[in-house]
Amino acid sequence: MFDFSNFVTDTYAIVLTVAMLAGLAYLSIYYGLYHFRVGRWKHHNLSEEHPLPPVSIVLTAHNDSEWLKENLVYLLEQDYPDFEVVVVDYLSHDDTPYVLKTLRDYYPHLKVVPFKEDVNLFQGKKYPLSIGIKSAKNDVLLLADPDCTPKNLMWLRGMVRGYFRADAKSHKGQAQKPVQIVLGYCGVKRTKTLLGALQQYDALAYGSQYLGNALLGHPYTGSGRNLSYRRSFFFKQGAFIRHYDVADGSDDLFVYQNADRDNTTICIDSDACLSVEAKKTFALWHEDRVHRVATRRRHSLGSRFNEQLTPLANLLFYCAGALLLVQGSLPWIVVATCAIVKWAWQIVSFSRLTHRFDGGYIHFAAPIFELYFMVANTILILLPLQSNRKFKK
Repeated sequence: MFDFSNFVTDTYAIVLTVAMLAGLAYLSIYYGLYHFRVGRWKHHNLSEEHPLPPVSIVLTAHNDSEWLKENLVYLLEQDYPDFEVVVVDYLSHDDTPYVLKTLRDYYPHLKVVPFKEDVNLFQGKKYPLSIGIKSAKNDVLLLADPDCTPKNLMWLRGMVRGYFRADAKSHKGQAQKPVQIVLGYCGVKRTKTLLGALQQYDALAYGSQYLGNALLGHPYTGSGRNLSYRRSFFFKQGAFIRHYDVADGSDDLFVYQNADRDNTTICIDSDACLSVEAKKTFALWHEDRVHRVATRRRHSLGSRFNEQLTPLANLLFYCAGALLLVQGSLPWIVVATCAIVKWAWQIVSFSRLTHRFDGGYIHFAAPIFELYFMVANTILILLPLQSNRKFKK
């Protein structure tokens, strides 16, 4: 029998217990609303058949000949009635021009936009991407990168399904607005290395966050490695003009500034997902993470605070639990039970993500990886961010 007599008279212990339970409650809700819900999400289409709109796939390439050799054919061979692939070759000095010229001889729906001189007044890929979008002939655009691999030849059909709503009314009871933005998912292929596993978890957790927010009616970002929006909407909203001064954010800031619950949906069916190879070195992966975090500084203070609620809840849970164990006023089995409940629900909910996105057994390491990223992401946010890449992807 446990003795709680000291506990009920110890205000400090009561406060710590309340803090630990508050952190546990928040995290339990978060895992359910994000990891579990995204993992179980199903796209509900209208029953009748929809005519498939013509589509333009837009890529920007810079010294990406190896990736283009490996992946571009999968995009050009998509099972879709009417589409084109627009590749902006920006200042490549490897075999990229030759690869594109060779493929263009076999695929007339490949359009190449070459840049021989650096006319980009703004650092980053927003200018060449804008030129690619301007060169596209179709209104529905799909954005990807040269290193992205579709699961099969149905990727285009999978993503275009996002433009067909199942509900005829919006959340305000008015006629449903047409979809302008479709958020997709791009994961990291499975590897047997710790670095690869960390990248897998990072992609899953990040995808769960922005896709989960969209499902809750608050879309705030997306991944340019698998993103779709209408060309007319892109130019109507001013393209990237409002954030041309920021090298990054062609995907993040555009979605953040223009997406809302009525004009944005997600499409994460198996056919609609892409994947990339894990980065070979920590430095290359770190550069990608810097690129992602740098644009968050253009988000509102409220949005940034909301993004930090989960790591703060984790910090509260673990610190309060550790202090209770050190103080000894609460039986250790109570703290251990709370930790086991949290880890068990986290693993179960995260397993829904790994099952949907072919993540293997990474969910068993989720509690450990979560702690790593709680520290690593905090360091990224607090330290000055610099990138040496002129052409950021």
